[in-house]
This record gives sequence, structure tokens and C-alpha cells, in this order.
Amino acid sequence: MQQATAHHFTGEFLGTAMLVFFGCGAVIVSVLFGALGLWQIAMIWGAAVALAIYATRHLSCAHLNPAVSLAMAASGRMSVSLLPAYLSGQFIGALLAAALLYLLFADSIAHFELLHGIVRGSPQSVQTAMMFGEFFPNPGAGNVVMVTASNAFAAEALGTFALVFMIFNLTEGCNLGRPDNALAPVFIGATLAIIIAVIAPLTQAGLNPARDLSPRLFSMMAGWGQAALPGPSLLAVYVLGPVSGGLLAGWLFTRIVEPLMKSKPCAGCE
Repeated sequence: MQQATAHHFTGEFLGTAMLVFFGCGAVIVSVLFGALGLWQIAMIWGAAVALAIYATRHLSCAHLNPAVSLAMAASGRMSVSLLPAYLSGQFIGALLAAALLYLLFADSIAHFELLHGIVRGSPQSVQTAMMFGEFFPNPGAGNVVMVTASNAFAAEALGTFALVFMIFNLTEGCNLGRPDNALAPVFIGATLAIIIAVIAPLTQAGLNPARDLSPRLFSMMAGWGQAALPGPSLLAVYVLGPVSGGLLAGWLFTRIVEPLMKSKPCAGCE
């Protein structure tokens, strides 16, 4: 592995592991102990993104999300040749985070299942599988929310579209309304927190294929089996949904918004 590629892989690996450890950790604490509400979980995810970006953006561009990396590559903002390093770092980092969380909370999860009569691997075990992968309707919402597969796909695509669109806006030099580069991670985290607060009641707000797929695969190996992935519609919603939303946001920004920004006289435009 070339040194530059090693930098990118390491940055994405560490950053995504940090993001998923804190974010999924908040979900686990909420499910097992009822200690956190929706907005608190959303804020933890947002803070986790900001901290992970600050910790790793000197190594990589701190995408921490395959939907972001694919959008950046499709729009010409990064070399396609770097995608294997970025994507592998993201998926492996998320898998490590899931394993560490299970190591910490395995006994508590087993006790929770015992108290509530949940047989791991049964359809009812979605109540604990949701700590790793996402489901729609959100199992935590009970029977209050009705969500179809197409509705869930749209929610994930739209949420990721908003996130990636703001990332492009916050990193475009000719956007004079953006904050200083040093503050961009804070605003990216705030954007994520707001999106989660709106989308999570429907789909748990995955918005990140690595964040969903790697912990989901780990939970399948940890005893949840088919309950963690009861059908292909989950892959469409939580992998294809975010990727399509991210690609659309990258296209819209680079083809329409960015040219309009650069056509308007402003200091610093190139």
C-alpha cells in the first residue's frame, strides 16, 4: 500500500470507527437503559461526526461515509483511484466499532433480552438488533409510525442528500457565506443532528452505508442472524438510498449551484 493510500485508509478507518462507536453507543444506551431521548441521540451523533473529522482530516478528507466518498468521486473532487482505500477504511472501521460495543455491552444485552423474553434471532429480537443496524418503521416507535419501503428509501435518500449538499456548501471556497474551515466540522455535525431528529422516527436515520451495513453484518454473526437482515429491502433503503441521495446532491451542487456561485463576482473565486 502506497503511503498516501495508507494515510487515507487510516484516516477513514479511525474516523468511522470513532463515529460509529459513539453514535451506536448512544443508541445502545437508549435501548438498554432508556437514558437518552431522540434529540440527545441526534446531538451525540452530530458531536461524534465533528470530533471524528477533527481527529482524522489531516490523514484523509474525513468523509467517514461511502455516500460522501462516492459523491466526491463522481463530482471530480477526489480521484476514483482512492475509493478502495476510503470505502474499505469506512466499512472496516464501522465493523471494529460494532465489535467493541458488543464486547462492552454483551452482558447487558443478554440481561435485557432475558428480562423482556426476547429470543435472539427471532423476529422479536429486532428490539435489540436495532442497536446495530437500522430498521423501518423504527422499532422504538412502536405502532405509532407506518413506513413503507418506498417511503423509507425516500427518507434515507433525502436525508443523505441534505447532508452531502451541506458538506459541499461548507467546503466550497467561493461560498462566502460558509464558516471558517476550522468550524466546518461543527456545522456538518449540527446538520447531521438536525436530519436525524427529523428522519430517525421513520427509519432510525442511517444516512451512511458503512454505519448500517457493517454493524448489521456483525449482529448477524453475533446471534441475530436473519432477524438482523430479514429482507433485501433493508439493503435498498440503507445502502442504495443514501448513495443515490449523495450522488444527486453532488451533481446538483457541482453542475448548478457551484457554477452560479462562481459566476457571481466575489472575492476569492477562481
